[in-house]
Amino acid sequence: MPDAPKTSIAVSFREVSRHYGAVKAVDAVSFDILDGEFFAMLGPSGSGKTTCLRLIAGFEQPTSGVVAIHGEDMAGVPPYDRDVNTVFQDYALFPHMSVAENVAYGLMIKKVPAAERKRRAGEMLEMVKLGGFGDRKPSQLSGGQRQRVALARALVNHPSVLLLDEPLGALDLKLREQMQVELKAIQRQVGITFVYVTHDQGEALSMSDRVAVFNHGKIEQLAPPTELYEHPRTEFVAGFVGVSNLLPAPVAQALTGVAKACSIRPEKIYMAAAGSATPDNALHAEGVVESVLYLGANTRFDVRLNAGGHLAVVQQNREGQYAPAQGEAVTLHWDKRHLLSFAG
Repeated sequence: MPDAPKTSIAVSFREVSRHYGAVKAVDAVSFDILDGEFFAMLGPSGSGKTTCLRLIAGFEQPTSGVVAIHGEDMAGVPPYDRDVNTVFQDYALFPHMSVAENVAYGLMIKKVPAAERKRRAGEMLEMVKLGGFGDRKPSQLSGGQRQRVALARALVNHPSVLLLDEPLGALDLKLREQMQVELKAIQRQVGITFVYVTHDQGEALSMSDRVAVFNHGKIEQLAPPTELYEHPRTEFVAGFVGVSNLLPAPVAQALTGVAKACSIRPEKIYMAAAGSATPDNALHAEGVVESVLYLGANTRFDVRLNAGGHLAVVQQNREGQYAPAQGEAVTLHWDKRHLLSFAG
């Protein structure tokens, strides 16, 4: 296949749908992924994110619409002829091969000379901090090390787009957090496009340049992590990305006078003793603490509002911080800018 003309857009979806009978796994989705971007597709199970990844990889074909890689329509192009590679959650390493042989496997298929294969595999293993592990078998490695081998194997062919399908899902929390840092550092080092599928909003926010939030086969919002968190456009995004208080229209009307559903992040709310004065340009509500959950660095308070409904409040555990007990009456206040309204 001749080389595709390079553009600043690595992957493009134009009105792409993928239907399985009556099920619309992906429903008329359009978006662009830029060259060199760390792009996350975030959403719950069945939201369409993994199907989109498979459409890029060529494991699925769209029911309608166009998937293009560097400007070339991928219709009918098999996976092995696409300039992409995939890292899976289950690693998919060959157990009978050494680590170095696993990494060099794609080069062997392309009939790259043995000396060149050895050199490039060694470079990749050094990059993922596994220099000296080449002679081991996958069974002799930890989960995090096996994930690094899978990453090195995917990168050794220098694909223009790397697809990562829940690659850290099998790792424990501390190792997952460590690998998030390493993955972002590797992406910056190699400079290629990473397309990352996850249901974990923390992963998506911490690593990505932009995040597409999927729900029922559509994109609810596509934005940089900060914008996504601070300015969610829909109730779904507010509730799925991070923790948010979602107040239905009747409760919102009692607090603000406007009958629109709204949300506010727990960390944006301040607590004070009942009857305390409210700062200028702030909204307030009176309530009673129903539960207190100590979380180490933070404490979460569930406050039943006198006007109806509940608000969760999260505050850092600092010395001298006001920390009411369960059953105590409190005043809550927050800056008007942090109360986000939704249609309806």
